[in-house]
Amino acid sequence: MTTPDASTTKEQPGHDHSAHGYITAKDDYLKRLRRIEGQARGLQRMVEEEKYCIDILTQVSAMTKALQAVAMGLLEDHISHCVVDAAVAGGPEADAKIKEATDAIARLVRS
Repeated sequence: MTTPDASTTKEQPGHDHSAHGYITAKDDYLKRLRRIEGQARGLQRMVEEEKYCIDILTQVSAMTKALQAVAMGLLEDHISHCVVDAAVAGGPEADAKIKEATDAIARLVRS
């Protein structure tokens, strides 16, 4: 997994952070991310304990699916909230939000 570069983590001008699309499911996302964090620690333990390769790969697969589920949920929330709001407002921000979502989808497809 790669870490986001500055272009993917920069603050969006004029964006109200109290209104992120995921805000209503924030607790659910945090719970999922804590579970994924636990899975990562479990994977480290498995390698330290020299567990069977296939067992480790099975856990990697589970963790990957969990991360994909978080990513898809965030993407859905972003499109249904941020992109829709920008589209309703129109103008250059709408085009920017659509491009932003398209770029995010492309990154997810490549990963």
